[in-house]
Amino acid sequence: MKEKVIIVGAGLGGLATGLRLAKEGYEVEFLEKDTKAGGRLNQIKKDGFTFDTGPSFFSMSYIFKEFAEKCGINLPFEFIELDPLYSVNFSGEDKTYFLYKDIHKLAKQFDDVEPDFEQKMGKYLQKSAQLFNDTVDIVIKRNFDSYLDYFLALMKVNPVHLPILFKTFWQHVCDYFTSKQAREIISLVAFFLGRTPFDTMGIYSLLSHVEFRHDGYYNVKGGMYKIVEGMLEELSKLNVKFHYETEIVAYHAENRKIVSLKDAQGNLWKADKFVINADAALFRSKVMKYKNFSEKKLDKMEWTMGYLTFYLGLKCKLPQVNHHNYFLGSNYEQYAGNILQNPDTLEKPYYYVNVVSKYNPECAPEGCESLFFVCPVPNLKYKNDWSDREKIVNSIIDDFSQRIKKDISTEIISKTIFTPQEWRDKFSLYQGSGLGLSHKFTQIGAFRPKNYDEKHDNLFYVGASTIPGAGLPMAVISAELVVERILGK
Repeated sequence: MKEKVIIVGAGLGGLATGLRLAKEGYEVEFLEKDTKAGGRLNQIKKDGFTFDTGPSFFSMSYIFKEFAEKCGINLPFEFIELDPLYSVNFSGEDKTYFLYKDIHKLAKQFDDVEPDFEQKMGKYLQKSAQLFNDTVDIVIKRNFDSYLDYFLALMKVNPVHLPILFKTFWQHVCDYFTSKQAREIISLVAFFLGRTPFDTMGIYSLLSHVEFRHDGYYNVKGGMYKIVEGMLEELSKLNVKFHYETEIVAYHAENRKIVSLKDAQGNLWKADKFVINADAALFRSKVMKYKNFSEKKLDKMEWTMGYLTFYLGLKCKLPQVNHHNYFLGSNYEQYAGNILQNPDTLEKPYYYVNVVSKYNPECAPEGCESLFFVCPVPNLKYKNDWSDREKIVNSIIDDFSQRIKKDISTEIISKTIFTPQEWRDKFSLYQGSGLGLSHKFTQIGAFRPKNYDEKHDNLFYVGASTIPGAGLPMAVISAELVVERILGK
C-alpha cells in the first residue's frame, strides 16, 4: 500500500515536492488556502488582461532542467533568453542603460561615467564566479543535521572568501566601481533577496555571476504562471488531488507523529507524512504553537521588506519600454537605506516595471499592454496604514509617464493594487514581508528554520523561510532537500 503525503500549500516548493514524491510512488494530496495553486507565483486575469502576480524574473534555468530530469519528464513550460537582461533609468537623465550579457557591449554605455568599466566588471564577475563555484554545492544544495555539520561545511569553503563575510553587498560593489551609476546598477540584484544592498551580505554578489555569465534571464512563454500550469498538468497525470479554500488551523499528534491536520471548517486530514509549504516560521507559530516561534520571537527575527505591487492594463502599446525595467531616483542610497523604517521615502520611490505583454501578446488585448509595477516598501511592522495607497501609486504612474515621455494615466483601463496588507492576507506572509525571513548570517543555512520538525518525525517544511532561501530556483532546491529528508537519504 502506498504511503500518503499531504502537502499544505501549493506554491512552487510544494508543487515540486509533490511531483518528486508522486514519482517516487507516494500518494500525494494538496491542501491550499487560496482558490488556485501557485502561492506568490500567481496570476491575475482581469478586464481581458493577464498579469504575473509576484515573481517575474526567470533565471537559473539549469535548476529546473535538473529537476525535470530527476522526475523523468520534459520541462512543462517554454522559455526564451532575454537580451538585454533588463534596463535601468536614472531620475533626471535621458539615458537608459541596457544590461547586456556581452560585457564589451555593456561597457560602452559607461564610457562617460566609468571609462574602465569593462576591466572592472571582468574582475568583479571573476570574484562572483569564485563565490558561486566555491559555495553553492557546499552550503546551498545540501541538508544540515546540526550546527556542527553546518560549520564543518563552511570550513570547506575557500578561506580566501572570508573577508567578504564581513562586508555588505554595497561595500563589496564599491571595492570595484567608483561611479554612482555602476554601483547602483550592479547592486540591484541584492533586492531579489528581499532586503537592500546595504543590509545584504556581500557573498550574495555571486548572483551577478548568475546574471551575466552563468545563465541570465528568460521570458517564460505566456507568462510566469505557465510554470505552475505546467506543474499542475504533470501532477494530474499522477492522479494527485487538490483541495482549495482549505486553511489548516490545528493538528493532532501522538507519539511524536502528526496523526491529522484540522482545517478551518473542522475537517480532519490524515496521512502518513505531512509537508508544509506555508511559511516555515509562521506555521510553527500560528498552528504548531511552538514557544521558539512565539509572536514575540517572530517579531525579533529579521524579515524581508514589503512590496507595493500594482497591475495596469493600458489601451495603448509602449514600444519604448523593455520587458524588465528599473527606474531609480536621485536618492538611491538614502531610499534603500531607510526603506524598512521610513515610510516618508516613498515620496521619491524607485521601482521596477515588467511589461509581460511585450513578448507575450496573449496577455493583453490587441493594441494593449499589461504592466506590473513593484515598489519596495516597509512591511507592516513599520507601516501598517496603507490608506495612502492611491496617492503613492499615482505618484509612481506620474514619474513613469515622465520617464517614458508618454502620459499613461489616461490610457489605464484596468488597475489592481496590492499593499503588504494584501500580501499578508492572501499569502499568509508575516507582517506582509514579501519573501519571508531575510538572509542575514544568523538566518541562513543551519540557522534558518529547519526543513524537518523539531517535535514530530513525520512533519517537514519546504519554501522560502526554510533552507536554502527565497526565490524560484531556491524553491525547487528546497523541494529536492525536503524529499531527501522524507526518503531518508
